[in-house]
Amino acid sequence: MPLKELFDGVYSIGGKLATLNSAKGSRVYGEELVQSDGKEYRLWNPYRSKLAAAILKGMKGMHIGSSTVVLYLGAATGTTASHVSDIAHSGTVFCVEFSERNMRELIPVCERRQNMLPLLYDANDVDAYAGMVGSCDVIYQDVSARNQSEILRRNASLLKRGGYAYFIIKSQSIDISKEPGQVFREELASLEGLFSVEEKVDIEPFDSLHLFAVLKKL
Repeated sequence: MPLKELFDGVYSIGGKLATLNSAKGSRVYGEELVQSDGKEYRLWNPYRSKLAAAILKGMKGMHIGSSTVVLYLGAATGTTASHVSDIAHSGTVFCVEFSERNMRELIPVCERRQNMLPLLYDANDVDAYAGMVGSCDVIYQDVSARNQSEILRRNASLLKRGGYAYFIIKSQSIDISKEPGQVFREELASLEGLFSVEEKVDIEPFDSLHLFAVLKKL
């Protein structure tokens, strides 16, 4: 199958997204493994990963590279975080997750990937893990909470100036009585002065009522 590199560490194989598997032979969520030129790639399902969906929907810039330090808020069971760890194979992915149930599935994924570190904390409680993270190049936030922009604002203290935040806004978790577009505008407006909005990506049909926003710390 034809292979093309779309971004650093992100590939298209036969028209499907993939990352180079940094834990050769292992799957995280039942994804297909593909061999090409002696290397193993993991197909990346956009219905299971909002980052994959954003790439397919035309996201222009990828700010995660081979040595990036990523603070991943809402890592769940590691589906997207594992692909991020493939891309940032020489960096570090700090995986913050509040659910003990999810953490039980996330830990084995991290054990197979030396650059993924599981942190069982509430993303609101930045001080609890700030000392372990230090500073990061990118924040990836995918949390179901009413105070999503506030969580990002708190964690921005760990983000380097000029660093990027991938902010997935889940409108239904914030206010189901408002139109999603209004929620998106209000959440982004609350971050003015701290971040500039670089991109806004509609990720339907892969995920509805969500906005994938790429922000840069001022």
